[in-house]
Amino acid sequence: MRDIANMSVIVTGGGSGIGAGTARHFAARGAKVTICGRRLEKVQAVADDIGPNCLGVQADITNAADREQLVAAAVDHGGGLDALINNAGNMYRGPITDLDESQLLSIFHTNVIAGMMLTGLAVEHLERRQGAVIFIGSIHTRRAYPGASPYAATKGAVQVLTRVLAAELGSRKIRVNCVVPGAVVTEINQRAGLFTDEEAAERLQGMAGAHALGRIGTEEEIAEAIDYLTRADWTTGAILDVDGGLGLGLTEG
Repeated sequence: MRDIANMSVIVTGGGSGIGAGTARHFAARGAKVTICGRRLEKVQAVADDIGPNCLGVQADITNAADREQLVAAAVDHGGGLDALINNAGNMYRGPITDLDESQLLSIFHTNVIAGMMLTGLAVEHLERRQGAVIFIGSIHTRRAYPGASPYAATKGAVQVLTRVLAAELGSRKIRVNCVVPGAVVTEINQRAGLFTDEEAAERLQGMAGAHALGRIGTEEEIAEAIDYLTRADWTTGAILDVDGGLGLGLTEG
């Protein structure tokens, strides 16, 4: 297992949620972390809170020029690149009858296409360090939630992409894996209305009970799994469920 200290790591969508938690985890262990997001003030606030090991970059990963800027900034900040964590995501909840094609294209662009393109840009640098790519999947690929078809479809694509890229990039000594989180209270869930209304407490209790372990997960627990896959030299093409047993489907939730 490799040492995190002095690794250079990109975390997309690092301004909140799992991305921010992962950035904190890696930076606290000595890695040079570069995070990005569309809003500079938000990303910079996280970077300032973490400290000098974290660089905040304003970047929209659906924009080609921004992707190039992000990779260049990370290589400069960390002296190279050891890991790319494709965490940035976009979610839509609602019936398919209300779905607008532009919404669907936007979700696929953020959740699938941008991560693919960013990975392609990072390959040259990752190869030099025999590094890793980590995609963030979703429990929506394990359990069917009505109203989440666009998001579930993108995360299904991410999991297939993980295995294909693991096969493609293995000869270049780049490992590609995917973490599938269970329920974690993050900003993307709050924006989708899951935990922000008057029924939030009841919903949280119900979701906790749907996990075999009886509770919601934490950002740090997801970060620990990402940490492992970043350092594990003989693990590639893995789809790692870190979901407290939610994917087992033991109860409704």
